[in-house]
This record gives sequence, C-alpha cells and structure tokens, in this order.
Amino acid sequence: MSYRNFFPRDFFAEFERLQNELTRATGLSPTIRGVERRYPAMNVGSTPAAVEVYAFAPGMNPASLDVQIEKSVLIISGERLADSLPDQAMVHIDERFSGRFRRVVSLPDDIDATAVEARYRDGVLHVRIPRREIAQPRRITVQ
Repeated sequence: MSYRNFFPRDFFAEFERLQNELTRATGLSPTIRGVERRYPAMNVGSTPAAVEVYAFAPGMNPASLDVQIEKSVLIISGERLADSLPDQAMVHIDERFSGRFRRVVSLPDDIDATAVEARYRDGVLHVRIPRREIAQPRRITVQ
C-alpha cells in the first residue's frame, strides 16, 4: 500500500514559492508596510473645462514615459530602471518601484483628444485633457 504525502517536505519553501508566483502574477509585493505598488500613484479629477490627471513618478526620465489616447482611454506607460547598488550591499528597505508599468484611465466622451497637454515637472506627470467647447457649460441670458 502506497501513502501519499499531502505536505511537501519543506512546507515553508513551498509557501514562499506560491507567494512569489502570486507577486509576479499580480505585480503586488507584500511588505511590512502593506502591499507595495509596482506603478506610479495617480490622481484623476475633472473640471467643467478639462480632465486633469497627475501621475507621481519621481526620478523618472520624461523620455521613458509614453502617453496615448485611444478611443476615450488614456494610457500612461513607461519603465523605471532599477537603482543600482554595489554587489556587496545588503538591501534593507526597497520601496521604489522599478520595471515596466502601464496605467489606463477611462475618459468621458466629451474630451478633445487633439489638444492634450502633458508635462513632467518635479517628479509629477500632469496630463490635461480639455473638453470640447460645445460640451462646456455656458450661461444663457434671459431677455
């Protein structure tokens, strides 16, 4: 009679392997401070005149950022190179994301995709997408 072992020989090594697979699949990495992001944080807001998007990506080269609008969808993508440390250095804390990223934001139908402005300053990418003039509110005088 053959008995099947339900637990791997090294239970903790198997658990670590599963955790690493989950990290690679989701792009999230658990740390002592919670779940670490592998992409820039964003703020998205709108005014009657425009949609304003802020992506917080300090230390990035603006040439490595790609901003596109396709069918009322804003796509911000890029790549941050990993910080290089000496070979003998032991890393204690590594909270800066590195690698490729892609953020997607759905936009309203009344935007003017031909007049988009994107600026990178002090580590913040600001994308301003104006609304079409016809869609902006206007005051009608009563006679």
